[in-house]
Amino acid sequence: MECEVIVVGGGIGGLTVAALLAARGVDVALFERQSHVGGCLAEFEHLGQSFDPTFGLFSGWEPEGVWERVFDALPVRPPEATKLTENFVLRLPDGVDVPVGSDRDALQQNVAKAFPDCAAKAVQFMRAIFDSRADLDSLRKTSENFHAFIDAQLSFLAQRTLETAEPSRVIDTLRLATGDMWEIDGGAQALADRLASSFKQSGGRLRLNSPVLRLAYGSNGTPEGVDLLSGERVTATRAIVSNLTVWDTYGKLIGLRHTPAAISAQLRQMSAWGVYQVFMVLDEEVVAKLPCLRLVLAFDAEETRAPVPHLMVNIATGKTQSPSSRQRGATLTAFTNTDDWFAFHQDATWHEEQDQAALEEIWSRLHRAAPEIADSAEVFETTTPQTFYESVRRKMGMVGSPTPAGAGHSSCFDNLFLIGDTVSDRIGVAGVANGAYHLAETLTN
Repeated sequence: MECEVIVVGGGIGGLTVAALLAARGVDVALFERQSHVGGCLAEFEHLGQSFDPTFGLFSGWEPEGVWERVFDALPVRPPEATKLTENFVLRLPDGVDVPVGSDRDALQQNVAKAFPDCAAKAVQFMRAIFDSRADLDSLRKTSENFHAFIDAQLSFLAQRTLETAEPSRVIDTLRLATGDMWEIDGGAQALADRLASSFKQSGGRLRLNSPVLRLAYGSNGTPEGVDLLSGERVTATRAIVSNLTVWDTYGKLIGLRHTPAAISAQLRQMSAWGVYQVFMVLDEEVVAKLPCLRLVLAFDAEETRAPVPHLMVNIATGKTQSPSSRQRGATLTAFTNTDDWFAFHQDATWHEEQDQAALEEIWSRLHRAAPEIADSAEVFETTTPQTFYESVRRKMGMVGSPTPAGAGHSSCFDNLFLIGDTVSDRIGVAGVANGAYHLAETLTN
C-alpha cells in the first residue's frame, strides 16, 4: 500500500492534521491501534456508563480561533460548543469557593473576597496576568492560600507547579484559566468523532485496530513508510506524522539504533506526570447543590504525601445524560509519579493493592475537601498510570507536556514530524490543534 502521508495515531493531533490534509486533496492513511479514535481523550465506558477523562474545559472556540480555522477548511460542521460563564470553581484549603471565569471585574472581586489578608497584592497580581506583565516575585508578598490557588490551576491546566513552571508558562496558564472557555456537547469524544468523519468524507483511509510496529527504512537509511504489526508495509511519498508521545516516537517508531545520541540523552532527562482517575456517578440532587460542574480542590502540600496534592472533579453536563437518568457520570482526577506504578513483580496483586491504597488516600482527601461528593458518589472504576499505558500505550502512562519541554514538531528525519501534547509549545487541546494546523500548512505549501 502506498500513500502520500502516513499518520500514526488517532488522537486529536493526528486526526486534525489528517483531516486538514485530506480536505486539501492529499492522499492520507491514518493508523490507530485501538478500535476507536480519540487517543487519551477518548471517553471511557463501563457498565453502561460513559465517562469523560478530560476536565471538560476547551479553549480556541472563539471567532477566528483555531477551531474555526480548522472546521472552515473541513466538509463537516464542528460539534456544538457552549461558552462558559464560569470556567470552574476552585475550592481553597480552608473551604472557601472561588469562581474563576473570563469576567475580569467579577474575578478580581472574587479574589479580593477570598484572600482578605493579601487582597490588594493578589488583585494586583491577577491584573498583571491579564496584561502579561506579571512578576512572579510579587507572589512572595501574598498568602500561602493564594499560592495554593495558583498552584492548583497550574497542576491541572499545564501539569506544572509553582516550583517547576517557567514564568512564561505560569502567565500563559493563568491567562488560559481566566479566558474564554467552552464545553463541547459530547465532550472531547464528539470532537474526535467529527474530525474522523471529516477525514473519511475527504477520502482519507482510516485503519482502526492497526498497530504500527516501526518505521520502514530505505537503503539510504531514511524512513520510507511504516511496518504494521500485521506484517503489512505501507509507504509514504511525502511525509510521516507521529501522534505518539515524543518518547514513543523515538523509542518505538524510530528505534534506538536510528536515534541520535544527543536526542536519546535529551529524552532521558525529560519526564511528565502520570494520571490517576476515579470514574463515579453522582445523584442529580447532589449535582444540583454543587457550585459548578468543574470543581478544582486545592490542598496544602503539607496535608498529603502526594507529589501533587490537588484534585479536580469534572461532572457530565445534562446534555450528555439520558433524560430518564437521575445520575451523572463524573471523573475525579489526581496526578502521580509514574515510577511508583511500574516495577517487576511476580503477579498483579501488587498493582491491585497499590490501586486500592491510592483510592483510599484520594478518597480521604475528597472527604476533607468535598464531603458532599464523597458521601454520595458510587465508584465505578479507576485508572492508574499502568492501566493507562495498557490502554493507549503512552510511555509509563505519562500525560501532558514534559519537563523540560520537547524539541517541537520536527524530528531527526526531514520527512518525519511529531504532533501532540508532548511536543506542543501551547497548552491544552487547542494548543495541539494549533500545531496540527500549522503542520498541515507546512506539508501542503
